[in-house]
Amino acid sequence: MAIKSDRWIRRMALEHDMISPFNEKQVRDGVISYGLSSYGYDLRVADEFKIFTNVNSTTVDPKHFDERSFVSVQSECCIVPPNSFALARSVEYFKIPRDVLTICVGKSTYARCGIIVNVTPFEPEWEGFVTLEISNSTPLPAKIYANEGLCQILFFQSDEPCETSYADKKGKYQGQKGIVLPKL
Repeated sequence: MAIKSDRWIRRMALEHDMISPFNEKQVRDGVISYGLSSYGYDLRVADEFKIFTNVNSTTVDPKHFDERSFVSVQSECCIVPPNSFALARSVEYFKIPRDVLTICVGKSTYARCGIIVNVTPFEPEWEGFVTLEISNSTPLPAKIYANEGLCQILFFQSDEPCETSYADKKGKYQGQKGIVLPKL
């Protein structure tokens, strides 16, 4: 399995609609950077957020998720409370090839502010908008900027296609359109 370069990512995005919309160059002026980088793609966070709250004293349970656990916000920025968590979604829609797996890493600009971004791998033949998990590990409120870079996606291509893809399994998060909550 090998990490893929900007040339490969550009070709796959333009010829196979792997990333849409796709920025062929890294956008940096006055924003937290996004777009194509040397060996990855910096995705943008959309202006939709679900910020976790303890106002309703619910329990976060992945088997029985209570939507009263968060407050939904649509804004050009999101304030994540201290030692708290928010969900968001990517601006970009991804279509992952059958012989590719991705991993996500946080951007250093946010990491230096105590923001941790966790996104599970995009499995072969998964497609959809990415649900983004954003943790504020600081004792202070943290600001996340919509329509700017949040994390970098790295693409790994295998020397052969997988036997069973996410699409073959009819994965429960296939084709997700918005911020998708936990499912069993």
